Amino acid sequence: MLDAVVVGAGPNGLVAANLLADAGWSVEVLEAQSRPGGAVRSDRGVHPDYVSDMFSAFYPLAAASPVIRSMNLHAEGLRWAHAPSTLAHPLPDGRCAVLERSTEATAKGLDAFAEGDGAAWTRMCGTWDRISTQLLDALFTPFPPLRAGAGLARRLRGPAGLPLVRSLALPARRLGEEEFRGEAGRLLLAGNALHADLAPEAAGSGGFGWLLCMLGQQYGFPVPVGGAGSLSDALVRRLERHGGRVRCGRPVREIVVRGGRAVGVRTEDGDAIPVGRAVLADVSAPGLYGGLVDERHLPRRLLDSMHRFQWDFATFKIDWALSDPIPWNAAAAAAGAGTVHLSDGVDEMTRFAAQLAAGRVPDRPFTLLGQMTTADVSRSPLGTESAWAYTHVPQAVVGDAGADGITGAWDEREQEAMADRVERQVERYAPGFRSLVRARRILAPPTLQAMDASLHGGAINGGTANLHQQLVFRPVPGTGRPETPVRGLYLASASAHPGGGVHGACGANAARAALHGSTATRHALASAQRLLSGARLRIERPQG
Repeated sequence: MLDAVVVGAGPNGLVAANLLADAGWSVEVLEAQSRPGGAVRSDRGVHPDYVSDMFSAFYPLAAASPVIRSMNLHAEGLRWAHAPSTLAHPLPDGRCAVLERSTEATAKGLDAFAEGDGAAWTRMCGTWDRISTQLLDALFTPFPPLRAGAGLARRLRGPAGLPLVRSLALPARRLGEEEFRGEAGRLLLAGNALHADLAPEAAGSGGFGWLLCMLGQQYGFPVPVGGAGSLSDALVRRLERHGGRVRCGRPVREIVVRGGRAVGVRTEDGDAIPVGRAVLADVSAPGLYGGLVDERHLPRRLLDSMHRFQWDFATFKIDWALSDPIPWNAAAAAAGAGTVHLSDGVDEMTRFAAQLAAGRVPDRPFTLLGQMTTADVSRSPLGTESAWAYTHVPQAVVGDAGADGITGAWDEREQEAMADRVERQVERYAPGFRSLVRARRILAPPTLQAMDASLHGGAINGGTANLHQQLVFRPVPGTGRPETPVRGLYLASASAHPGGGVHGACGANAARAALHGSTATRHALASAQRLLSGARLRIERPQG
């Protein structure tokens, strides 16, 4: 009998399995798709000469994560590559805000927009240098992060502490207005907040934007050499080397519960796989509660709360094989960036987010674009570019703010219309872009979900990143930890704290909880056996 089964071979599931194997557990990962990796996969499906990342592509959180770094994936063949610049946000007039790997270089660029903004940026970086170690430890450990939180609290003592906490709770628009006179710093904060589903006016979006900016400043937005799948492959190799196993094409239909405890899983083809210690689920919270686990095993309060669970916005993605590098208007600044944000300014980002909130497909979509060959020369032939872009659309489409009549059916006509809309947005900043397209692949929300069931409607963060569904409210109020109401069952996906992003913390937290729970169970059984043994002795002595 296996000690544990992990359902889902995404990065969190693979991290969890590795940590259990490190502890000497026998562990098997069951994956529904034909390949491991979840949303960390790559292929040559756009063009045989081009490597394309199918879902996620840049990994600042992986580079910063103490969980990922502790696994020494370099020994499994993983190599990171960086673009010359981390991120660019060009404007239609040819100016460009750029996040560089150097504080001084970024500050110099911000000063070109408004004198003094470079000093403001340097002060923000100084704050990061002072608290980053404790902040990341708190972010990547189970909630509440007692030890890491205490360390962070010590760093925040003094007159600067409360103003800093206030700043991190601000909307990105307000934080940008308080810190910067020019557009560049404001664009970097608001654009990075929109990496999730945090509008410029959302509480806490300023702190999220600042966090990603600082990660990009310190760690860059690195990519695995050879494609995103190289990261997943390294995790699989490490697991197998420690005795674990990944079985693909094995969708799980049910988590078997007896006496309030998870005792195994049943696959779609009817196989029953018993476990001795734990089941870890790298699946969405809605996919687990009332899905893989029958409602009769769950408390009514949890099921009622799940009706209030909020997904993040849906995602619409395009992959391109380009015959040449993208001809940016702001060529000198944007050409060297691995990631590019496209929006005319913070006001247009607000307009975009408001259209999404109203259920309307944006007419001028805020676009995140990746220049993958710029970051990793192995992705396509010399002088070409493997690129992608994605934008957000509503989970439930009420109407189309544009002229194409998109309804959310996402049939071929609607997919082509939306892809053309995104390409026109790129063309505004890079005239001639569309003439470079040798091939393209459209990944509409239903396509993304079909390729990874956890990407419900194309949601890439396992649920909204807004404050009402974070920390102790993730995935529902009163949780915030990987333990579930079913003993021996742990939520190991991005639906758990700390949420979306390829950092492995959700899987690591679940694995540690399982290890701790197993130890506590053994100690309780041993204590019970000692008590029973003592009782028998007391009963037997008078008879002897």
